[in-house]
Amino acid sequence: MPTRLPLTRLRPARVLPCLLALAALTAALALTVTGGGTLGHRAPLYAWYAVDAALYALALLALRRVGGRQIVPLVLAGSVAVAAVGLLAPPRTSDDAYRYVWDGRVQAAGTSPYAHTPDDPALARLRTSDLWPAGGACDGWDERRTAAGDCTRINRPAVHTIYPPVAEAWFLALHPFEGGVRGMQAAGALLAVATTGALLVIGRGSRRAALWGWCPGVAVWSVNDAHVDTLGALLLVVGLGYAARRKATRAGALLGAAVAVKLIPALALPGALARRRPRESALLLGASLGAFALAYLPYLAAGTGVLGYLPGYLKEEGYEQGHLDRFGLLALLLPDALLPWAAGAVLAAVALWVLRRGDPARPWDGALFVTGTALLLAAPAYPWYGLLVVALVGLTGRWEWLAVPAAGQYLYLTGGVEAQQAAYGAALACVAVGARRRGRTAAVLSGDPGPGASPAGPGCAAPRGTSSPG
Repeated sequence: MPTRLPLTRLRPARVLPCLLALAALTAALALTVTGGGTLGHRAPLYAWYAVDAALYALALLALRRVGGRQIVPLVLAGSVAVAAVGLLAPPRTSDDAYRYVWDGRVQAAGTSPYAHTPDDPALARLRTSDLWPAGGACDGWDERRTAAGDCTRINRPAVHTIYPPVAEAWFLALHPFEGGVRGMQAAGALLAVATTGALLVIGRGSRRAALWGWCPGVAVWSVNDAHVDTLGALLLVVGLGYAARRKATRAGALLGAAVAVKLIPALALPGALARRRPRESALLLGASLGAFALAYLPYLAAGTGVLGYLPGYLKEEGYEQGHLDRFGLLALLLPDALLPWAAGAVLAAVALWVLRRGDPARPWDGALFVTGTALLLAAPAYPWYGLLVVALVGLTGRWEWLAVPAAGQYLYLTGGVEAQQAAYGAALACVAVGARRRGRTAAVLSGDPGPGASPAGPGCAAPRGTSSPG
């Protein structure tokens, strides 16, 4: 006769509030994605994003009361639900996915994505109505005219692609499915859930994985807008998992591939290399550089064209000397001429600190410290750059760093130097308060959440008497 588990072990009274909070979060996200505004009509997004963030914090608080074997299925189910709602509508706040589809199509036709701009007449045969609408006013938020007067949904049609080769390989791999932008969204959902699974495996079933899996930003940035940064986040998480197990070659190869998706994951390397034996460090770094270089081999025929629009992008986004519009927090203290140098010095000091003091068994702590610091210094206006931070928070449980991508989201909707300083200033304060509440302000790299830690949430405030969801 099978043995029944006592009802006290199942604790349905603790699971039900979490399920209700998760259902409310999913419903709010569904309304946000389907009717909460677009990049062309931003006003409704402020209220919806605030509601989503509040319900996210509530769901995580409820998850703290759930224990045992119920955590893993609940976190995974919530991750699937949050990812699924991102599929309910076409992209509403970013048009990058249209460029992804185009780059995949160009490669499938046997042409390097670095060789031609989208508006090049040589590629006119590849134009279809999903990316190049014919007729109409061409006045949608995701539509613009080329120099020749054609309407397209591809952003910056007069410049070469900016994406590194592993991202381009991903676009090519998805092309045969002929899903277009919807296919990119579905792939983003799979990557988001796979990242939740990786966090659960590395964290041995820790509820911290919900910090990523239930994050509203994942539904919007990873799935609805289908940003390829999610692929980089997955490779980064798995690579750091291997680094923690001292599998240096595998870790290095995965981290190198992550950098070849989007260059930002390179910021995690100091965490992966922290306090390792010279041979182990050499293997990890060599494998990382090797994977990065190998990814470029199929595209070397384009020569320096493989850099794409990167130099122009840096100038456009305000990172070029003489045209600075970034480094907002440092700009409160220093003249413009010193800003890039000061930012580089601070980041180098943080990276050196991680290399000398980081825990090789917990490389994600140092990776989060360096990556989060870099985003605070650079103050990007694109919140999906913070997907790496969200994934690393899912490993560390350091909820306060979620304020960094939240600052990017606010800046993305508002713009302006004043908004940049206010948003990232608030994020910096949130990080400092969170570290202080753990009782270890100076020991940012510590893996112990410490007494008095706050539950994961998008803001600095948290109820008293609670602890980290990890």
